[in-house]
Amino acid sequence: MNSVTPIAGDFLSLLAAHKLAPLSSSVSAAAPVQTQATTVFAFHFADGVLMAGDRRATAGNIIVTDKVDKVIEIDATTLLAIAGVPATAFEMARVLQTSFEYYRRSQLQPLSLPAKVRALARLLRENLPMTMQGVGVVVPLFAALDQSVTPAKPQIYFYDPLGAQFQATGHVASGSGSGTIRSILSFQEQHGKPKPSQMNLKDAVRFALRLLMVASEFDSATGGVNPATQTYATIKLLCPTGVEAISDEQQAEFLR
Repeated sequence: MNSVTPIAGDFLSLLAAHKLAPLSSSVSAAAPVQTQATTVFAFHFADGVLMAGDRRATAGNIIVTDKVDKVIEIDATTLLAIAGVPATAFEMARVLQTSFEYYRRSQLQPLSLPAKVRALARLLRENLPMTMQGVGVVVPLFAALDQSVTPAKPQIYFYDPLGAQFQATGHVASGSGSGTIRSILSFQEQHGKPKPSQMNLKDAVRFALRLLMVASEFDSATGGVNPATQTYATIKLLCPTGVEAISDEQQAEFLR
């Protein structure tokens, strides 16, 4: 008789007790330190959705690079912001880009918003074995146009590492600097003038850059923004007309 007694309600312990666990949940001491990409956030502004991220990637206490683009255009009406392990997240982005384009060409119409949201959730669930080992964890943000209404309406979604999906009504953030950013966004939405949802393009971009500046003061993994060194963020807009990128030159102009 097996002497291992599984903890009530613990499915993984039950699998291990019957020697059915597909993978060990422990990480080898010899495993390399993972590269991590943080911080990303999104909020509704007057003209649509602004999605932004700093450009720093770290591995433990090492800064790997300050040149990562964490906001990825999946198609003309869809954005993905990555927080977590870039290798896994970039592969997910490539799969989404290919599958969305294949559907558009084969069915002569774009994939619906609910189908796009579920497609990312499925990729996260398929990454469950790696997630349970603490390897390749991704906690993304997702924005896409709801084209079932006129005019098309930008929507924001966020996920947990296991693939559960949630719609954000106003704003959301992910990554190591997300706590600071969420707090400021929440305060501004409740007490600020203008609220993020009421900001025009210039105010929204300036606000996003300042969010990263503050987050970088409290989180070493967040690269922040520094006009003196020409260090800016990745900022992309999702409007009823589609996706638009805000260049470093535009960011510098908006800050001045």
